[in-house]
Amino acid sequence: MATKRDYYEVLGIAKGATEDEIKKAYRKMAMKHHPDRNPDNKKAAEEKFKEINEANDVLSDSQKREAYDRYGHAGVDGGMGGGGAGGFHAGGFADAFGDIFGDIFGGGRGRSGGPQMYRGADLRYNLEISLEQAANGFDTTIRVPSWDNCDACHGSGAKPGTSPVTCTTCNGHGQVRMQQGFFSIQQTCPTCQGKGQIITEPCPACSGAGKIKRNKTLEVKIPAGIDDGMRIRSSGNGEPGQNGGPPGDLYVEVHIKPHPIFQRDGDDLHCEMPISFAKAALGGDIEVPTLGGKVAFTVPEGTQTGKVFRLRGKGIKGVRSNHLGDLFCHVSVETPIKLTDRQKELLQELETLMQEGEGRHSPNSGSKSWKSRVKEFFE
Repeated sequence: MATKRDYYEVLGIAKGATEDEIKKAYRKMAMKHHPDRNPDNKKAAEEKFKEINEANDVLSDSQKREAYDRYGHAGVDGGMGGGGAGGFHAGGFADAFGDIFGDIFGGGRGRSGGPQMYRGADLRYNLEISLEQAANGFDTTIRVPSWDNCDACHGSGAKPGTSPVTCTTCNGHGQVRMQQGFFSIQQTCPTCQGKGQIITEPCPACSGAGKIKRNKTLEVKIPAGIDDGMRIRSSGNGEPGQNGGPPGDLYVEVHIKPHPIFQRDGDDLHCEMPISFAKAALGGDIEVPTLGGKVAFTVPEGTQTGKVFRLRGKGIKGVRSNHLGDLFCHVSVETPIKLTDRQKELLQELETLMQEGEGRHSPNSGSKSWKSRVKEFFE
């Protein structure tokens, strides 16, 4: 069997090289001697590439490197995991090319950075408010679920008096690499789920989670003009991260309750304005409701059902608007019911007088009457 070369010599670095220098040297040597880049001498390139990968596997691991520095090849030959296909190990090709293939190989912190961190999930809170509250804005408090460190184990997840132990599968790194020929794929350790530690005796108070679910009260400022479906973000109040990762965010989603009078359309408001038959025919002053109180409005003579009147500046000033919207009043002429005999007599007299006017009192007097059009249709 051929004598193995010194690993520092293989990578062309000094014995006191830093971790970054080892990674750069490995990347340079691996690119130079990769079999796909040496098709004319592929077999020799494969042997050279295997030697480079083996050297990097030892020198990029602090524990293996220490053993190698003390005992040479004898200190690492029995425990290496970088050469065989299908084995798990903590260094190799993907670490050196992590800046290029980071997304493919997992994108985590990897061997050198410890267990992979995970950002906490975002939470959503549905808040139902009135139209008046949406228009004017207000401050409120909400109660949302939260996680606090377990008082019994102080967040370790281990039974009081015990401690988590280092995962033997990933040696505390939280990630392992599956070697496939000349490539290795990084993935979360299946034993410790990326934590780098295993709890042998879970805390009975939190079942090993290290945290207890509680409710917390948050103050939320609802801006004036907010609309249905808009969300307010509360940074850092989502679920906590894992392995030291940042927490998620809380999104307060606003839902506006139906209003008995108004319907909102962006910054504008719409309402139905019922008026009596006499008021529609004769015209006159009425009171119109707005979000700011009642306002006087003059109905012109001969107002018809379906007529829309616009009251400028009586709507809502939206969150992103510089001016108030408008209020649109949709007229609905009410037909009287439960008439007395005298009222019926007067209406009948009015009907007779209007028929004698030969259509002059119809709102369509400038064109053919409805009766004339129907008559022509059947003829």
